Amino acid sequence: MHFVADFHLHSKYSRAVSQQMVLPEMARWAVKKGIDILSASDWTHPLWFREIRSQLEEKSEGLYKLKSEIRSTKSETNSNDKNSNVQKKESLFLLSTEIASIYKQGEKLRRIHNLIFAPNFEIAEKINKELARRGCNLHSDGRPIIGISSKNLLEILLSIDKSILLIPCHVWTPHFGIYGSASGFDSLEEAFGENSQYVYGIETGLSSDPEMNWQMKELNNRSILSFSDAHSPAKMGREATVFVFNKN
Repeated sequence: MHFVADFHLHSKYSRAVSQQMVLPEMARWAVKKGIDILSASDWTHPLWFREIRSQLEEKSEGLYKLKSEIRSTKSETNSNDKNSNVQKKESLFLLSTEIASIYKQGEKLRRIHNLIFAPNFEIAEKINKELARRGCNLHSDGRPIIGISSKNLLEILLSIDKSILLIPCHVWTPHFGIYGSASGFDSLEEAFGENSQYVYGIETGLSSDPEMNWQMKELNNRSILSFSDAHSPAKMGREATVFVFNKN
């Protein structure tokens, strides 16, 4: 059993993102591209959080589907599409989102992006409230910029719920990746300290490939993932990860 996943996307509430990045349109393109599970991302933005919560219902633990009335409205809109039969299929959503941290560490300015996974809306809402309580402006952008370090961000998340996951985004991007030459670190331990043990994977993004990352010893026991970071429906799935499960 396997499924194709794209867990790093953006919504119409992020800068330089297509207004077509809304759940029904994302779901339609996901089916056309063969993506089984995609991200209902940017849920730190209050308006988008309200929108996706009203449009999704739980299919199984941690996975959501479009409500039937949302699906039927979109199917009517695309009734003349020659590929309209694909609307009978269904892609699922989970809650992951990108957060940008800008802070100073070791006399160097860091600009690090991390991908956060929340198991459900209730915990996502707790994350939002905690970030807002600490002065983070979540209204400014779907990918908020916060002044909290990667290490402290992970500490906050784990204090909310141990099931929350964090993985560094596009780790080799020069200005925004953990390993980036311009503002990154030389290791996950340098970035996350003792909490690096809770970083179970990294996202290669468009800047590297698995072979490149396999040369780093600290990644030997971590998952190497890649997603699209898409800003428009057509770019979804340009990078994706295939998860394979053994029934045994």
